[in-house]
Amino acid sequence: MNTSMTNATGRTQAAVLATNKVVRNTYTLLSMTLLFSALAAGISMTLNLPHPGILLTLGGYFGLLFATAKFRNSSLGLVFVFALTGFMGYTLGPILNAYLALPNGGQVVMTAMGATGAIFLGLSAYALTTRKDFSFMGGFLMVGILVAFMVGLGALFFEMPGLSLAVSSMFVLLMAGLILYETSNIIHGGETNYIMATVTLFVAIFNLFTSLLHLLGFMGGED
Repeated sequence: MNTSMTNATGRTQAAVLATNKVVRNTYTLLSMTLLFSALAAGISMTLNLPHPGILLTLGGYFGLLFATAKFRNSSLGLVFVFALTGFMGYTLGPILNAYLALPNGGQVVMTAMGATGAIFLGLSAYALTTRKDFSFMGGFLMVGILVAFMVGLGALFFEMPGLSLAVSSMFVLLMAGLILYETSNIIHGGETNYIMATVTLFVAIFNLFTSLLHLLGFMGGED
């Protein structure tokens, strides 16, 4: 009996150590990719590079995401993580330049950035400290993101600004939910690959920021 208890305790400790390692590696890599993406955005802004367009953006994003997922268990996965986040930073540069060219653009960008940081840190801290299980949100988030993505494409191609604002509002809520879900997934052992955990959180932060940027720009009367 004592042997069984010892083995169970050992397995529990090993699981806790493995989870802590995933959490540590995820947030370390996330910090690095955010800095790298910001650098890519800064270079894109400085060189005043044009936006690649919706088709090239989607092709590059999904292509690099597929490659990252395929090589997630090898060092090559890290290369594709930085390629993906750097590419997203590049696409963000022209968007930021467009907002900064407006009379109150600087304030809009800084407010969106501050709100994104506050939301991410607040939700992450809540999930990490309470250790609540948000796995029940998985199905809802998957369907919600797919629907919002398709509606967003429709709003873009048919030039429907009102619908586009509604989609941005949906994405703010969905990305907040995704942060809770993925953080919970990490600490409860549902996600054991720190590369994929990093990508999920990065995408959530990126979409949260751009959605808030769109909403704040509209409220400022400059969108």
